[in-house]
Amino acid sequence: MSIRHAVRTVVLATLLGGLPVGATTMLRADLPQMAQTSDAVVQGVVRRVQSRWSGDKQRIVTDVEIQVTEALKGQPGGTVLVTQPGGRVGDIGQVVSGLASFSEGEEVVVFLEKRGASAFQLSGMAQGKYQVKRTGPGAMAVPASTGDAVLIDPKTRQETVSNAKTVTLEELKASVRAAVQAQQAAPAKKGSK
Repeated sequence: MSIRHAVRTVVLATLLGGLPVGATTMLRADLPQMAQTSDAVVQGVVRRVQSRWSGDKQRIVTDVEIQVTEALKGQPGGTVLVTQPGGRVGDIGQVVSGLASFSEGEEVVVFLEKRGASAFQLSGMAQGKYQVKRTGPGAMAVPASTGDAVLIDPKTRQETVSNAKTVTLEELKASVRAAVQAQQAAPAKKGSK
C-alpha cells in the first residue's frame, strides 16, 4: 500500500467517522402530556408477540397483543393489539431505534394511539411503555429505554435526555388519572368564561 493510498484511507475514515449515525429523533414527552394525548392508557399483560411481513411485503412489523387488566383512559376492550415497525421473520430482521420491546408474560402500562379499527401504536414510541416489576408488597413502574434515539426538548428544540423516572405503580396510575381529569376539566373552564 502506498503512502498516498494510506493517507487517503485515513482521511476518508476520519471524515466518515465524524458523520452522525442515522437514529430516530423524537420529541420528549412528559407523563401528563402522554396521558392527555393518548387515546387509551392500559395496564395489562403481554399475551403474544409476533413479527410478520406487512401487507405490501416491504417491511416487517411486530404485533403485540396485551390482555387489559385495567383501563386508565379510554375503553379499549379486553385486549389491545399494538403494532410497531421492525422485528424478525426467519433470518431477516429489521430494527427501528426508539421503539419499546415486549416479551410474553410481561406486565406493562402502555400509552396508546388508535391506528385503524382495532389496532394501536405506542404514544411517543418507547416513551409510551412502562414495565411493571413486582418486588415484595409493592409494584414499580419502570420506563422503557429509548435506546439510541435522540430526544429533543419540545420547548428549546435542543437535544435532551428522558425525564421519565421509575415510580410505584400506584403513583403512575394516580399521575395518569390526574392528567386525564385535568384534561376533562379544561374545556369546561374555557366555556364558562
